[in-house]
Amino acid sequence: MTNVVVDVLLGLAVAAELVCCLGVVVMRTTADRLHYAGAGTTLGPLFVLVALLLREGFAAPGLQAVAAVGLLFVSGPLVVHALARAIRRIDVGTLEPLPEDEAP
Repeated sequence: MTNVVVDVLLGLAVAAELVCCLGVVVMRTTADRLHYAGAGTTLGPLFVLVALLLREGFAAPGLQAVAAVGLLFVSGPLVVHALARAIRRIDVGTLEPLPEDEAP
């Protein structure tokens, strides 16, 4: 039974990553593409982590996977934020809000 659950989780991980890759290819703006690239660092790795923990438990490979996915969860949003700031600076020239950016 565990093998079936592991296979389903790995299939979900692949599907999640495919959706993220498709979103990066299909979206028109760089900011929209960045959203999909950032999403690729969350759900897919989480499914892989759960599958690995079901198969290996909390032995050395499981703990290493927890550390790797934890690092990915922490660093992923930081990288996306830094890239979004760089995109804003390149596209607009400043990080300050423009009059048309503010809500009415």
